[in-house]
Amino acid sequence: MPEQQFPTCEIMGVRVAVTDMDATLRLLRDNLERWRGEYICVANVHTTVTAHRDEEYRRVQNGSAMVLPDGGPLSKYSRTHGYPQAKRVTGPDLMRRVLAESAEHGWTHYFYGSTPETLEKLGEVLAQRYPGAKVAGMYSPPFRALTPEEDEADVARINAAAPDFVWVGLGAPKQERWMAAHHGRVHALMLGVGAAFDYEAGNIQRAPGWMQRHNLEWFYRLMQDPRRLFGRYFSTNLRFLAWAARQKKS
Repeated sequence: MPEQQFPTCEIMGVRVAVTDMDATLRLLRDNLERWRGEYICVANVHTTVTAHRDEEYRRVQNGSAMVLPDGGPLSKYSRTHGYPQAKRVTGPDLMRRVLAESAEHGWTHYFYGSTPETLEKLGEVLAQRYPGAKVAGMYSPPFRALTPEEDEADVARINAAAPDFVWVGLGAPKQERWMAAHHGRVHALMLGVGAAFDYEAGNIQRAPGWMQRHNLEWFYRLMQDPRRLFGRYFSTNLRFLAWAARQKKS
């Protein structure tokens, strides 16, 4: 992990960056070359509770260049514990902002994850929405464990494309484990952005702004996919609330 240039607030054992979108973009601009081979995690309540319960995954999170507070409750916790400047920085919003200023800096991008169909849609959207952003490549790996030979081929394919950013959309916790396993092997800055590919491709819709501002985006996603997300949100949200309540008493 590179030397930190920003404060962090420890939440359930995870060192979450105290930042906002503009400060995060400045850090990316200033450190892109130095952070090649590093990775950035985008954390929410689910990943933070998972890290709290899983020591190895917690090491993965804390071994990153930054853990960004994607989940509103994380930045809110930081604000109530001595960091009033803490703001939410979501993966989809960060990806959009970086793509939007890519032409100015000549940045190139590689997209790793999701399905071939989603990547095809994503490529079309990017060409229309961010015409100056150069896409160095896209790849949808199989939905299974890769053989060592397949993994080496993936790394060689990415490095041959020579991107500045590798956006990883494998879902948590798989994407964070993948980035940690390829720390130093992939010669670009890796960012795990979860459902950002689906959002940008138009497969799923972002919550309205008022729901995002009131930390209700999780509820909007739950309404879209209740069968898959209900168990996760019910368990991890309750655990986080219980943990946060104990911190108030201590």
